[in-house]
Amino acid sequence: MANQRRNPQARDRTIGAQLKAVRTQQRRWSLEAAAEAIGWSAATLSRTENGKRHITSEDVATVLAIYGVPTPQREELIAAAREGGTQAGWWSRPLPGVLPDVGTLASYEASANAITDWSLADVPGLLQTERYAIGIMMDVGVDARDIEMRWMARCKRQEVLAKIEYTAFIHENVLRRPFGGVAALKEQLAHLEAAPARGLSVRIVREPAPYLSLRHSWMLLHFPEAPPVLHVELFGSSIYLHESEVHGYETIRAMLDRSALSTMESRSMIGRLRERL
Repeated sequence: MANQRRNPQARDRTIGAQLKAVRTQQRRWSLEAAAEAIGWSAATLSRTENGKRHITSEDVATVLAIYGVPTPQREELIAAAREGGTQAGWWSRPLPGVLPDVGTLASYEASANAITDWSLADVPGLLQTERYAIGIMMDVGVDARDIEMRWMARCKRQEVLAKIEYTAFIHENVLRRPFGGVAALKEQLAHLEAAPARGLSVRIVREPAPYLSLRHSWMLLHFPEAPPVLHVELFGSSIYLHESEVHGYETIRAMLDRSALSTMESRSMIGRLRERL
C-alpha cells in the first residue's frame, strides 16, 4: 500500500460496504481473522469497510484474493473500484482558497440519493443565494481573495439538488438573521419560498424545538448501496459519523419531521417574513 493516501471519498463507502459483505456473507470471517490474513490491523480493516479510509483498486485485488473470491466476481469488483477512482468530479482537485473538507463533502453529496439538512445557525449551504453566502463568509473572516472560489464551489455542490431527494429542516430563528444585509436576506427568503416548485422540501421548525435537535446543525446523507453518513461542520474542518453513530440522528430526524411545519405552511411563513422586510 502507498504510504500516503488521498482523503476518503464517497466511492470508498461503496467499496468498503462491498468488501464487508464479502467477508461476512461469503467468507464468514470475523474482522480480526480477516485483518490477520490480510496483514492489516483490525482498525485499518474496520476503517476501510466503513469508508473512513481511501482504498485503491490494488488493495481491493489483494483483499479479494485472500478472501478466495471467484475470479469473475473478483474482476468485476476490481474494475468497479478502478472505474470509481477515475470518475472523480471537480472536487478531486484542490481549489485555491477552498477547504479540502468541502471536496470530501461534495463527493458524498454527489453519490447520495437523499439528503436531509438540519440548520440552527444559517440557511443550509445547498440552498444559499450568492449575497447571503458571501455575507456569511465575510462575517466569519474568510479572506476576500478566497470568497469567489468558495462561492463557485458552493454553486457546484448545489447542482446535486436536481438529482436527489432533499429535505431541509430550518429553525425559525435562521429566517431573521440578515447575513449580507436586509436585501440579501429578502432575496434568500424568496429563494426558499420557491424551493417547493423545484421539488425541494423546506420545512420550518418553530419553538419549542425538540431538545435533542438543539445541540448542533448536521447533514444526513443516504446512499443507494451503502449505509448512511452524518456530516457535522466545524470551524475550519468537519467530522463524519458512521454506522451506529448515525442511529440517534435518524431518531432526531423523525422528531423534526413530526414537529416541523408542513412544506406549504413553511412556504407561507417564509413569505410573510419576506414581505415584512
